[in-house]
Amino acid sequence: MPSHSAPIDRATGKALDAWLRGFAARVRVPLSAAVAAGTLGGLLIVAQAWLLARVVDGVAMRGLGLDGCWPWLVGLLAVFAGRAAVSALTDAIAFEAGARVALDVRATVIDHIAALGPCFTRGARTGELATAAVDGVENLRRYYDGYLPGTALAAAVPVAILAFVVPQDWISGAVMVLTAPLIPLFMVLIGKGAEALNRRQWRQLARMSAQFFDTIEGLTTLKLFDASRREVEVVAATAEDYRLRTMAVLRVAFLSSLMLEFFATVSIAMVAVYVGFRLYFGEMHFLPGFFVLLLAPEFFRPLRNMGTQYHARMEAIGSAEAIVALLGTEPPAAAWGDAELPTGAPLEIVFETVSFGYAPDAPVIHDVGFRIARGERVALVGPSGAGKTTLGQLLLGFAQPDAGRIAIDGLDLRTLSRAAWLRRVAWLPQRPTLFHGTLRGNLLLARPDATPAELDRALAAAGADAFIAALPHGLDTAVGDRGQGLSGGEIQRIALARVFLADADIVVLDEASAGLDADTAALVTRSIAALSPGRIVLVIAHRLDTIREVDRVLVIEDGRVVERGRPGELMARGSRFAGMVGILEGADA
Repeated sequence: MPSHSAPIDRATGKALDAWLRGFAARVRVPLSAAVAAGTLGGLLIVAQAWLLARVVDGVAMRGLGLDGCWPWLVGLLAVFAGRAAVSALTDAIAFEAGARVALDVRATVIDHIAALGPCFTRGARTGELATAAVDGVENLRRYYDGYLPGTALAAAVPVAILAFVVPQDWISGAVMVLTAPLIPLFMVLIGKGAEALNRRQWRQLARMSAQFFDTIEGLTTLKLFDASRREVEVVAATAEDYRLRTMAVLRVAFLSSLMLEFFATVSIAMVAVYVGFRLYFGEMHFLPGFFVLLLAPEFFRPLRNMGTQYHARMEAIGSAEAIVALLGTEPPAAAWGDAELPTGAPLEIVFETVSFGYAPDAPVIHDVGFRIARGERVALVGPSGAGKTTLGQLLLGFAQPDAGRIAIDGLDLRTLSRAAWLRRVAWLPQRPTLFHGTLRGNLLLARPDATPAELDRALAAAGADAFIAALPHGLDTAVGDRGQGLSGGEIQRIALARVFLADADIVVLDEASAGLDADTAALVTRSIAALSPGRIVLVIAHRLDTIREVDRVLVIEDGRVVERGRPGELMARGSRFAGMVGILEGADA
């Protein structure tokens, strides 16, 4: 990922602008409509100035009463109403365009994070990803509903006003044309200094969000070690740093606004002084002079607004840099085909000299090979960090081997349809995730079309029916994020019921009974035994009772299979596995 503190070079800035404008092509019609509506508003400003000049000229210079001016007054009221309606319409269309792009970008970011999979998210900070998908995309929305229409209107409206000013007084028009470029020129010069400040502020916001999320996640540990006050001080220091960076950005923004207002005011004053002298010396009639004078501030208004919107562009560039870097991360599981496994296939899994690493120079799995047939229960055992979970993730398709292949009935896993393969596999991790919502909604993730009877059978098979029945609202009971409100054993049984409901041919159990009390672990183990017949079950095991239920054991050390065989045979010959069992027996005693 590029540095977020150094200024963006011209080529990178152009590339990010091109990326942002690429999304603008998707909403070209509403953006064009917003600009057209804004230009119509500019023409209404001209009409308003003309009618107001006629009223003042009639009353002040020609002695007309209100009776003689009423057609112009009615016209003014109509123009006021038209301007209000056009302004609201312009904002609504621009907001719709920005919101549509924001929705597309956010969906793209979330889809890409999903494609990157657990192998990516386990090494990323959740707070930074959330900041990119929420705050970063919101900054992009302001680029599309503010900066792009504002830039177009800064060109269209002054030209439209000049078309009416020049016929009345070409010298005033020349003054406007000569002074107008000063505003965008100084806007760009000052904006260059704010660019690096914006990027540092954005990066600090991402770090602060990540740190705050980590603090919330680890609050129990912080309380246990009486470190919560120290962590609060760290978060406060980070927030203070963010405040200082924000104030630095705002100082530049206010300086920019001050300079833009200064040059706009000087330009308007020049027009006013020139018109005033010409009126004084009788070189100009009052009506055209007052008309030009009324239009002078409106000529510079879109340019001043563009200065404000230029700040939105800088924020969008900073956010786009982080989002483009995220989208540029190549999904590890990008290679999928469209092959389908025939229904009722034997379903044999073969790992053929598979090697894999999360980084090119740090392999985790080395030349692993084994075979599992339908109906077999195979346990992967070994010390923590040996690569057991990685093998499970490779089988699930969360990552692809760097070398070798995983064959399913002779077909390379990478040639299968991703959606079809995920319907054939189920996963029960050590810490399953329940999402905010109802228990029913969490179960239906496995099969949205499941009937109430199928839900009841899955709950009974997982041993979850009793505690569900005791809940006041049953399956419609609401749970918080990550199953808040349920015990660890209850969460595990709901997740196991989800596996039963999926009715998958291949089930990967990643230390499914770890961290549970003995009774709950025994219940989960019995439910897993009931799940096994006719399926391939790959168990990543740390508990002795789980290992005893399997047909074969693969001992993994340093990413290699160092032993394999039936549990009884390995125990009989005094193997590494026997030593592990001895340790587990001591732990369970």
